[in-house]
Amino acid sequence: MTTAGTTLVIGATGTTGSRTAAQLTAAGHRVKAASRRAAPVAGTEPVPFDWHDPDTHLAALDGVDRVYLIPPLGDSDPAAIMLPFLHQARMGGVHRAVLLSSSAIPEGGPAVGAVHQALPDLFGQWAVLRPSWFMQNFTGTHAHARSIRDEGTIWTATGSGRVGFVDAEDIAAAAVRALTDEQAPNTDLVLTGPETLSHGDIAAIITEVTGRAVVHRRLSYEQMRDRLTTQVPVEFAAMLADMDRAIAEGAEDRITDTVQCLTGRPPRTFQALLEREMRCSS
Repeated sequence: MTTAGTTLVIGATGTTGSRTAAQLTAAGHRVKAASRRAAPVAGTEPVPFDWHDPDTHLAALDGVDRVYLIPPLGDSDPAAIMLPFLHQARMGGVHRAVLLSSSAIPEGGPAVGAVHQALPDLFGQWAVLRPSWFMQNFTGTHAHARSIRDEGTIWTATGSGRVGFVDAEDIAAAAVRALTDEQAPNTDLVLTGPETLSHGDIAAIITEVTGRAVVHRRLSYEQMRDRLTTQVPVEFAAMLADMDRAIAEGAEDRITDTVQCLTGRPPRTFQALLEREMRCSS
């Protein structure tokens, strides 16, 4: 593993960005932590960054040779603003880019899939992380976590479909290796946890570990799309509801050994994540 260079972490206060920045600095790497308000992030140089404000891009890239890319949230066509930034990054000396995508979005697919497709032609060293759905969706600020806290309910159109939910700490650990290993992966990497679980299983585990009754309510595609439309733009809501429908049809019912191969340790289980969070909050 090399310690040379400076990494720009976009979304450095977010779910995977904050963890990636923390793990990079803990390993002795230099980090510029990019967020809209240039919020302080321990051990880093905070810089203002807004995907929709190109005036913030050049300063954020100054002195950087690698970048961790979190797409703009809620944008159904992120390539329109990401690709000009990536061309600017390459011209400015960035030689390695690691993109956070999704296991549900293939190369050339919708949304960030177009950025995935373009990345190999832009950078000689690259990786696309395609994690399954985050375990932290049930514990953080995601709509699922809020409905669990407020209603004791998880609302989805996933039916009994199973997902290889993955811990954001494991995603960050994979990102660090992709950013700093001597040889870049130069491929896309599907990241999962060690088991597949339905949303009903998730509700049962939360109930068991926390002692609070949580249930999974099954919605139709249309009901889920309409529910999401109250929270995000309609095009993005339809895309998310489509992802739920794909889960119901078995698209996410898989596990990979990628976390183990990249980090040298097995991925964490959802129950272990909950027990860890319970200990930290007690």
